[in-house]
Amino acid sequence: MLGPHGAFIIGSYAVTVLVVGGLILAAILDQRAQRRALDELEARGVRRRSGDER
Repeated sequence: MLGPHGAFIIGSYAVTVLVVGGLILAAILDQRAQRRALDELEARGVRRRSGDER
């Protein structure tokens, strides 16, 4: 079906899925870390310059 290059094609797709999945996971983990850091700053009284004050 995929010919003599089937293993290469399947391997390429597998590596791509792993890389994209890793990037998505890294973005999710970083977003959570940034949210925690922002919550800690706000708990200490540091406020954002932009936001709801308009």
